[in-house]
Amino acid sequence: MNRKLTLAAALLALSLPAAAQAQGLVRGAEEGAAVGRAQGGPIGEIVGGAIGAATGTVNGILGIDSRPRFRSYVVREARPSYSFGDEVRVGTVLPSDGVTYYEVPAEYGASGYRYTIVNDRPVLVEPGSRRIVEVID
Repeated sequence: MNRKLTLAAALLALSLPAAAQAQGLVRGAEEGAAVGRAQGGPIGEIVGGAIGAATGTVNGILGIDSRPRFRSYVVREARPSYSFGDEVRVGTVLPSDGVTYYEVPAEYGASGYRYTIVNDRPVLVEPGSRRIVEVID
C-alpha cells in the first residue's frame, strides 16, 4: 500500500510542468517527511515526503493560504517596478544590476528568498542565482 502511494505521488509530481515543480518541490518534500516521520516513523517519512513533494509543487513556495496575503503586503509596500525586456516567469534569471531585492517577512514562511517587482508583477527570487522561483499573481 505504501509503495503504491509513494509511486502515485511521484508520478503526480513528474506530470506537473517544470515551472510548478521548481516552486515548491523541495519544501513540500521536507514538510511532508517531517509530518510523516512524526505520525508513522520511517515508512511514514518516505510516504509523507513523496506526497509533500507533490503537494508542494502545486502550492508553490508561499502556499495557497499565504499568497493572497503576501500579494496584499507587496501592494501596500508600493515598491518600484523593474522594467524587464523579457517574459516574467519561473526560471528567468534577473540581471545583477538595477534590480532591488527585499526581505520577505517571516510571517509568510519564505525565508531564504527575496522578492522584487518586475514589470509590475511581484516575484520571489533565489538570492544567490537571482532566478525567479515564483510569480505572485
